[in-house]
Amino acid sequence: MRRENFDIHVTNTEWVAAGGEPGKPTVAIEFDGPNEVLQSRLAGAGDAIVDAEETDVNYRFHSDENEGVLSITNRITGDFVLELNADADGVLDFIRAARAYGEHTDDDGRYRITVEHDGEQLLAHEKSTFLVYNEDGNLVRQHSLIPGGVEL
Repeated sequence: MRRENFDIHVTNTEWVAAGGEPGKPTVAIEFDGPNEVLQSRLAGAGDAIVDAEETDVNYRFHSDENEGVLSITNRITGDFVLELNADADGVLDFIRAARAYGEHTDDDGRYRITVEHDGEQLLAHEKSTFLVYNEDGNLVRQHSLIPGGVEL
């Protein structure tokens, strides 16, 4: 799978700056490559779609701090499920919105991430952790979304 086969759309982040009604931030990822390739990457235990508890969402800055790579990884195997290029400012705005949403709700998930192919939603996970790494692979805690009580 190539990073160019993915498009990313973020919603429910503008309310933070506008002081509006909180809404759960969502990252919608669209894939326009071969469906069988995506399906094989999304497969979890027993060929079902990988569960939310089996995945991690990460962002790693490139040497140019305006860009980076967003990835979903399989927590069990360590394999990349998918990765795509994403604008750093957009990702950091998204994380700020997810953090603020978590302060306004008792909802388990601070954000939602979806993956679609040809208009069909293949994956929809409610998540509360979003880890951000610098170009050297070191965790950047001030930008990461880490729930209270979680130690890394």
